[in-house]
Amino acid sequence: MKKFFWLLVAILVMSGALAQQARLRVFVGGQQRPDVLRKILDTYQQRNPGVRVEIEVGGATSDQQQQYLTTVLASRDPSIDAILIDVVRPAQYAAAKWADTLNKYLPAATQQALLKQYLPAYAKANVINGQLVALPSFADAQFLYYRKDLLEKYGFKPPVTWDEAIKQAQTILAGERNANLNGIGFMGNISEGTVCSFLLPIWAAGGDVDEGGKLILTEAQARASLQFWLDLMDKHKVSPPNMAEKAQDTIRQEMQAGRWIFGTLFAYAWNRFQNDADSQVKGKIGVVPLPKFEGGRSASCLGGWQWTISDFSKNKAQAYKLVRYLSSPEVSKILAIEASNLPVFPSLYRDPDVLKANPWFADALPVVQSARARPVHPRYPEVADVMRKALNAVLARTKTPEVAAKEVIEGLRAIYR
Repeated sequence: MKKFFWLLVAILVMSGALAQQARLRVFVGGQQRPDVLRKILDTYQQRNPGVRVEIEVGGATSDQQQQYLTTVLASRDPSIDAILIDVVRPAQYAAAKWADTLNKYLPAATQQALLKQYLPAYAKANVINGQLVALPSFADAQFLYYRKDLLEKYGFKPPVTWDEAIKQAQTILAGERNANLNGIGFMGNISEGTVCSFLLPIWAAGGDVDEGGKLILTEAQARASLQFWLDLMDKHKVSPPNMAEKAQDTIRQEMQAGRWIFGTLFAYAWNRFQNDADSQVKGKIGVVPLPKFEGGRSASCLGGWQWTISDFSKNKAQAYKLVRYLSSPEVSKILAIEASNLPVFPSLYRDPDVLKANPWFADALPVVQSARARPVHPRYPEVADVMRKALNAVLARTKTPEVAAKEVIEGLRAIYR
């Protein structure tokens, strides 16, 4: 009888402990290296024995992830506690009331001191109408990846202008006579990355989409951007005719297989090129800022990912503690070394361990600091849809640059009015 009594006591104690244990669920996309995040979360659990964290992995692109999350959050589903969101999403999450404001956890003075540690663009991106919506995880920007071995073979230095990149690609393609080798890879499918493709020539020419919440993009600027990418296929013959099908990770995978001379990709690609078992380009890839137009300036698209807390979570206090850890210098350094994610802390660009893993980070900070942000608008998904659909239609040759540019301006005016 005594044995039964103590067995019952033990069961009750264990049940109480399990009941007190906090269980959190975080959402990340397929490209955000859930394998590395799992190691980070294992460390967090070891330091916090009362917490267990599960990972839910969503789509491979920002758009696929947000399509799923929109369904989850619109239904007020409490199953996800913390979410890794694209840098373009905070305004959308604030407007939809999907994110728990972090102001309640951080007094004003503490919040200001915390945000000063991050790169200014990311601190700014996460404060919407005075409310802190998210905390930065890792920075990002587009760079030009290139085949060092091929450029050296033909006596070329990395291109500074787009004209140089085009001429180098033409020369190398003619010399290699390799049907599987392509010249300049960029994003052209209907995805978030194609928004960046649309914007790059506009920024490089000194233009922008909006200013102070007002639309300033002209039809001529939109047409010039669309024509530039189309010319890479049809006029210069340095991009294949199916660029309308190309997503960012498609370019990365193909470049990893040795099929591109140049690729406009975000920072994550470096680690994959150097460390993936199937990489055919280990030690053969270089990275430089994106080219500029003659007489213009280099322009890169600001990327990056942020941790936000679902407003429907039932474990908000515990989720906040986790998010503070996931947005810390310690985690930023791990992500830099193991996933080639650009740090959100300026000091880490000089860290010896980070530079050993990513030597090109030594020159990456100025690019990140000068990168341009996509339009900040509560209806950003609609803004993005107008731009990426226009470029995709031009690349697919279902619309001319003239027709697509006119539709871009009409579509944006309807959103910005």
